[in-house]
Amino acid sequence: MAETLVRHIRGISIFERRAGKGPPTVVLHGGPGAHHDYLLPAMDALARGRTLVYYDQRGGGRSPVDRSIAVGWREQVADLEALRAVWGIDRLTLLGYSWGGLLAVLYATEFPSRVSELALVAPAPAWRAAREEFEQAFAERNRDPTLEAERRALRESGLGVRDPDFYRQRLFELSVAAYFYDRNRARDLTPFRVTNRTEHEVWASLGDYDLRPRLAQLAIPALVLHGEHDAIPTAASRTLAQALDAEFHLLPNCGHAPFIEAFEQFVALLDDFLPLNNQDEASHGRAADTI
Repeated sequence: MAETLVRHIRGISIFERRAGKGPPTVVLHGGPGAHHDYLLPAMDALARGRTLVYYDQRGGGRSPVDRSIAVGWREQVADLEALRAVWGIDRLTLLGYSWGGLLAVLYATEFPSRVSELALVAPAPAWRAAREEFEQAFAERNRDPTLEAERRALRESGLGVRDPDFYRQRLFELSVAAYFYDRNRARDLTPFRVTNRTEHEVWASLGDYDLRPRLAQLAIPALVLHGEHDAIPTAASRTLAQALDAEFHLLPNCGHAPFIEAFEQFVALLDDFLPLNNQDEASHGRAADTI
């Protein structure tokens, strides 16, 4: 049974959810400006022998803030450090997905002594040029004639009036289809919304960023997973892994959502990497024995 609560830090309220029992792994969702829900239920498969600590980052989901409150990357990093202190954890195990992967790296470069492991899943690029390459590739995928035709047919179908729930679900699926290798798997992603103001402010606050010079200074065990068909350039994740001296796994037949399209590999690789209760290792096995 998952536990939810609200943390009050730095003058704002942060929604938190905990699942499992054992050593904590902090899960950082993507966006920016999204929320943790869309990682469920798949991500909870890792809550065996460990506690997964999710939270909605400031300015998204159930952690809304007034428009007068800054939500840039420095605020997001400072929030995570404040949460670490509230949790009473000396060194964090971070599992970051997409933008959450970049947030994990930003935090590690600011507070290297406070991170024990970095697990980065389809991480957002660590420098701006690669981010722009992703944006161009994703925009091109979204212009696919088949997708455009399906969206047009949905708009003209009248389902928005006859069956609004189905219409909203299908509209969401078509909005995220370009993230997937198999577009039909979009139906398996839990719907979510992004707070545009937060998304825009985070990227604007990063400016012409490039974390590569700082990455080699980190001596943190790390793992990087990347879908072979992700719109994020494979070279961006490979470069990140090399700079961190991290394990790198390229997942075939997978786009930007390994926790859906490469679920078994995703669970096996992360289960093997993330800290686990020693007493549970023998009971469900380490992933290295099952790959």
